[in-house]
Amino acid sequence: MSDAQGLSEFLVISKGTWDEDKSPEEIQAAIDAFYKWHDVLVAQGKMISGQRLQPAKRVVSKHGITDGPFAETKEVIGGYWHFLATTLEEAAALAAQNPCLACGLSLEIRPIEPVRCSAFEQTTETPKSRRK
Repeated sequence: MSDAQGLSEFLVISKGTWDEDKSPEEIQAAIDAFYKWHDVLVAQGKMISGQRLQPAKRVVSKHGITDGPFAETKEVIGGYWHFLATTLEEAAALAAQNPCLACGLSLEIRPIEPVRCSAFEQTTETPKSRRK
């Protein structure tokens, strides 16, 4: 998504687990600071609120619906939201301010593709053998 102000939408994926050496009090302080930070960015129009994800999951493919396989624990996705920024670098700089990073979580920032998918264009789904 892009708008008239030159802003693009970026998906932010929260990954990982809390550091083992952090106490529940330290983690809760980071969570509380996160929600304050989050609310300010939403009010400024720089963030679109997302959600935490529950642990229940299914994989749906041409082979049917299964309970797995899933990513390794280090790649657990805990939640998502969206930034509105002019560049990927700006979105990453916003993400770097997330208080939960200090307690072990990491964030993956991905630009949202504003155009519909086409089998004739190179996309993230294009097999490696067909990439230019």
